[in-house]
Amino acid sequence: MIRRRIVVTGRVQGVWFRESTRQAAERHGAAGWARNRPDGTVEIVVEGAEPAVEALVRFCATGPRDARVEAIRVTPEEPEGLVGFVVRR
Repeated sequence: MIRRRIVVTGRVQGVWFRESTRQAAERHGAAGWARNRPDGTVEIVVEGAEPAVEALVRFCATGPRDARVEAIRVTPEEPEGLVGFVVRR
């Protein structure tokens, strides 16, 4: 089990990024959450098996169709045992 905090910059709010991330996490069996930040970025915390987490990191590097990802920052963290994936408001 691994955990990553991902911060995505670019045109990432208002383009269905959080919900698309939730759907991708569910497809890959990863847990965590996604939220918009006041600075216009999207923050994602994801944990699970390494292949699932790495698949979600790759998804975040491009995002959904209407997103324009400029950069992502990925930080390793200690897993907390999260269950499910939620979009935070």
